[in-house]
Amino acid sequence: MPEPKKSPFADRYVNREYSWLKFNERVLEEAANERNPLLERLKFLAIFESNLDEFYMVRVSGLIEQFESGIIEATPDGFTPSEQLDLISREARPLRAKAGKLFESTLRPQLIEAGIEILDYSRLTDGQKKSLRTTFRQDIFPLCTPLLLHPAPSLPFISNRSLNLAVLLEDGEGAQKLARVKIPTVMPRAIRLNKRRHEYVLMEDIIRENLHFLFPGVKILGAHMFRVIRDADVEIRLLEAEDLIETIEESLRRRRFGDPVLLEAATGMPKSVRKTLMKLLCLEESDVFDVDGLIGLDVLWEFTGIDKAALHFPNHVPYLPDAINDERKLLKTLQTTDILLHHPYDSFRPVQQFVNAASTDKSVIGIKQTLYRVGSESPIVEALLDAAEEGKQVAAMVELKARFDESNNLVWARALERGGAHVSYGFPELKTHSKLCLIVRREPDGIRSYVHVGTGNYNPSTARLYTDLGLFTSDEEITQDVVELFNFLTGFSKQTNYRKLLVAPFGLRQAILNKIHREIDLHRKHGGGRLIFKQNAVVDGEIIDALYDASQAGVQVDLICRGICCLRPGVTGLSENIRVISIVGRFLEHSRILYFANGGTPEAFIGSADLMRRNLDRRVEVLTPVQNPDFVAHLRDGILEVCLKDNCQAWELKSDGKYVRRQPRTSEGRFSAQEYLMANPTTKILIG
Repeated sequence: MPEPKKSPFADRYVNREYSWLKFNERVLEEAANERNPLLERLKFLAIFESNLDEFYMVRVSGLIEQFESGIIEATPDGFTPSEQLDLISREARPLRAKAGKLFESTLRPQLIEAGIEILDYSRLTDGQKKSLRTTFRQDIFPLCTPLLLHPAPSLPFISNRSLNLAVLLEDGEGAQKLARVKIPTVMPRAIRLNKRRHEYVLMEDIIRENLHFLFPGVKILGAHMFRVIRDADVEIRLLEAEDLIETIEESLRRRRFGDPVLLEAATGMPKSVRKTLMKLLCLEESDVFDVDGLIGLDVLWEFTGIDKAALHFPNHVPYLPDAINDERKLLKTLQTTDILLHHPYDSFRPVQQFVNAASTDKSVIGIKQTLYRVGSESPIVEALLDAAEEGKQVAAMVELKARFDESNNLVWARALERGGAHVSYGFPELKTHSKLCLIVRREPDGIRSYVHVGTGNYNPSTARLYTDLGLFTSDEEITQDVVELFNFLTGFSKQTNYRKLLVAPFGLRQAILNKIHREIDLHRKHGGGRLIFKQNAVVDGEIIDALYDASQAGVQVDLICRGICCLRPGVTGLSENIRVISIVGRFLEHSRILYFANGGTPEAFIGSADLMRRNLDRRVEVLTPVQNPDFVAHLRDGILEVCLKDNCQAWELKSDGKYVRRQPRTSEGRFSAQEYLMANPTTKILIG
């Protein structure tokens, strides 16, 4: 007898995979949100699919590996790998169908109304077809390589996330064969028909209409789109590696050839073709999405750059006060006070200037920096190279295990080494995820150090799209902590204790637990207990249990958690004093803040760590105290309370694991935290 189906909820925890799917559903809802401009809705739809692809490439592939290895151990919420795979299949399939329907039924007609149209080939004029035939022969035909799939002596490799046509053929004797034509990626997929109008035709339609040039003399029975998602969570085994860079490069090569985990097939595909693809890829029925409409929603990125201002969010110009608008003013200000920045509301330029000072300021004699995700073009790394060329001491801790950014990081690491910088690559068993930059300066009264500690990557592009915090300080204890942490990262230091920084994996977990229990004790003595945590994810069971303890003691707990949250709020006797919201809006909520009321002497920390086991136990993470009382008050009242007030972009987590979008009450107006932070002058740069 089969086991009875379990609820995706245990008594205390929400299933992690279920919670992530609910997050991606909130992203999809922003694509459906009519308050968002049309081309921004296309972005949300493209992000939804990119998220789902990565989820299958990493999380689902990992569960499949566990299942095939015979692992039956259940997660804290009570699910085995097999049961989680069933849960994901049930939840993800209708989500992808909803995304397809949203585009075809809602967004596509609205694009047409806005003068942007993807034309069906049958609607083209004879002149347009003739022109596209020429385009095919000259530009596309040389890039196409038809490969026989079945019957074939061996299966040609079908690359991850590639778009393909499964072409059903009939030979001269009536036997059917199946071939594959990959849609080239070196050209835009959406081909514009003329410069005056935004009319496009998709490349796969051009290829489909010209298949006779690829298969001359062969009867073509049909051509059907499909896409394959592969396991990309290749374990990078470094413990026994003699050459770190060679090991990373080999792992990147192996990632391309991961096992298939998902097949997306056009709904019109004949059952025989579908079954053949499933057999060739070794996939089950539960591993197939039948897609009605557009396959490969990432093509929508090609339309988001169309220059129609009314279809985009209004332009936002980040704030930059005159007091810190160049390297000289920035460092002079830091001699007497800390600086707290809130991106993208505040400009990222001071962070770049801080790094630039290493090369432009003759008094700066050294710079050390962690690099996790810096992008394919990086003015930050260019500034480090300039500093090295100027003869300054430059040290960079480059994390080569930053998933899907390994290749970029390898390129920059080699460039830094060639430029004369000291480059280290961290530890085989730990990722370095902390965001730190230290500059050392010779001043009239001696050597002085300055530090930037951030919640986000040193990437100017994402700094315009992600909400992040950055603290500049010359506090002697914090700067000395950072110096000693870099010695641990780049050398053979065994230091585990720090003065003011909370550092994982050494003491961060216990420090957070101690502060939660201190809040409980103070509340029992004096009342007024309050915890406000802003995170990307809340997953760690030990931290969740401590928050339950706080709730049961009467402490008010507010969690602002964009993504996964395995805590169940509002459960009588367990978490009735816990409230959880998720904000999904124009900017990706990425900043991490921990606020403790602390019996009337509030404390706040910012940094790189989420409340997940991997962050607390398997990464080098840093949280820094925000020591200026005005800064702490601003974090609470100017950011956290503002987020908690949101009734437009905020979704509230219920005890059953589902989210409900907040709506303005009759007595209150519409309030968007992100819109408020863009417009309200009280949220600008704080200079203590």
